[in-house]
Amino acid sequence: MTKPGRIASIDVYRALTMLFMIFVNDLFTISDVPHWLEHAAADEDMLGFSDIVFPSFLFILGMSIPLAIEIRRKKGDSKIEILKHILIRSVALLVMGMFTVNLEAGVSSAIGKPAFTFIMLLAFFFIWNLYPKTEDKKKQSFYSILKIVGIIILAVLAFIYRDAGGDIFQPRWWGILGLIGWTYLLCAIIYLFLNKKRIYLIVAFFFFTLLCIAGSNRWLGSFDSIIPGNGCFHAFTMCGMLISLLFNQPKSELSINKKMLVSTGVGIGFLLAGFISHYFWIISKIQATPTWLFLCTGISVLFYVFMYWFADMQKKASWFDIIKPAGTATLTCYLVPYFLYSLFVLIPFSLPEVITTSPVGLIKCVVFSFITIGITALLGKAGVKLKI
Repeated sequence: MTKPGRIASIDVYRALTMLFMIFVNDLFTISDVPHWLEHAAADEDMLGFSDIVFPSFLFILGMSIPLAIEIRRKKGDSKIEILKHILIRSVALLVMGMFTVNLEAGVSSAIGKPAFTFIMLLAFFFIWNLYPKTEDKKKQSFYSILKIVGIIILAVLAFIYRDAGGDIFQPRWWGILGLIGWTYLLCAIIYLFLNKKRIYLIVAFFFFTLLCIAGSNRWLGSFDSIIPGNGCFHAFTMCGMLISLLFNQPKSELSINKKMLVSTGVGIGFLLAGFISHYFWIISKIQATPTWLFLCTGISVLFYVFMYWFADMQKKASWFDIIKPAGTATLTCYLVPYFLYSLFVLIPFSLPEVITTSPVGLIKCVVFSFITIGITALLGKAGVKLKI
């Protein structure tokens, strides 16, 4: 599942999270979906399966940040160079997030939504494709031209865009990729400058948690939503970062059994905090309540502990090779459904009602998820893979 030196459980966890994300995002295509699988409504006190997926992704994002930054440090990158990479990566996520969220609001431009989607995706791959390293000046120039063309295409699309109500291109709620971008930006910078004293990282986690509590209690006033989720999203990522640092401590300092025990205790502690906090706040993803934060953090930590035991300690990572591209080409995998949904509109493509109705429809969503990962794998073999 992983290359030598990589932590198998992180790749497996990321791949599973992406598989689940594609699955829950495809539920809108079928009817009679069991309510427990769906997102809870804004004022509904419920934790649906769909409400757990995004926090899991933010958690594994946090686990990856220390590893990625330390790899760059070992290569000799300075703090300024790493900071530049963080900023560029964050801007890329914000830009893609803005385009996808505006796309979801509808496209009333003459170009039409399917064409808009295809051109948008083409521009994304022009700009952020992982081009092969080469010393050939002509190829380097060609890749640079493609990136410039991609930027021009996005600028034109943003200019001509009008949503279903005639409104112009705008941030809206930033979209999933945009929220990931904002979360990554702040958390990665915190780690870059404060990682030598881990107590500061713990303080940052508690700060974001308190900010989440303050937001849920309407204490922030004009500072409400000063950062997306009022710190809730960042708390997920900071927790992942701390768990990552725990597992990467030298065995001479802390044995693997103690790491597993401590992490399990942390996960159970968060679940207990979630049950207790339920007396004060509802469970709500849309409101980003502390109860949602605590419960999903506990679930994420405990699930990672299990995956570490299964993939790294029991050496069973190969069991997940079929979904490997979802963990190693995650951004590509996330965007493939946008292409497929637009293609289905243009064909036009429709399935018999029995296949678009639960419970058979749920099997269709699973199949769609694996098809998406399969296409991601084929794109990778063809040299098409987003890398930011």
